[in-house]
Amino acid sequence: MKDQQNLKKRSLLLITFLFLTTYITSKTFKKVNLQDLSISGSKSFSKNDIVSNSSLYFPTPLIFVKTTYLEKELKKNLSLENVSVFRQIFPFRLKILIKARTPIAYGERVMKGDKITGFVDKDGFFINKKYSDKVILKKPSSKVFGWEENFRGTLSKILNAQINKDIEFVTITFSPNGFLVLEEKLLKKILLGFNPKLIETQLEIINDLKNQLNEQTILEKIDSIDLTDPKNPKIKVFKP
Repeated sequence: MKDQQNLKKRSLLLITFLFLTTYITSKTFKKVNLQDLSISGSKSFSKNDIVSNSSLYFPTPLIFVKTTYLEKELKKNLSLENVSVFRQIFPFRLKILIKARTPIAYGERVMKGDKITGFVDKDGFFINKKYSDKVILKKPSSKVFGWEENFRGTLSKILNAQINKDIEFVTITFSPNGFLVLEEKLLKKILLGFNPKLIETQLEIINDLKNQLNEQTILEKIDSIDLTDPKNPKIKVFKP
């Protein structure tokens, strides 16, 4: 009698397992459509933004969605800080969790001859205005001109220097050939040149100069500062 009960329990468990397996398999092969796409973490991105900036297409079987590849695509194309993609069966959907970058400066770049406006975050990443998180900057910020991917490391050091030092850059301009020029609120125009390896030393000199030249009468006489050779800084003053 006991053996029969155990047999029935095992049979019931086996049937339940087979049923769930069949159900889950059928769900994973079920085709996901645009209405099954769920976006959370940011209100700035539409379903069309996701589709137009990735290789994702509809309808497609849920199991065939390449989540890792899709994450890399969206992170790069939408300049996101992080993105996670999940296949979900209960409820049935493709869920995308987005973490947008926080802008701390205005930015401009040129792509294929067209000027694109947007923002730049603390790590130097460019955020296209139409894909920004609509964050309002709390105070006047730096403006970055001529952004390019290979300038990102240098730009990050400049933007973070403003947080940790007593300097405030009004504009940060990269020429097409990579020559860097800053405009500091009080020190005015500062030439830094082509060498990104010098940026940390140059920023220290800028901070020291601002602390030393703290008299308004001296600051008003400065026309520009040349730090292309940090060992031989040059200050150009207005001629009377």
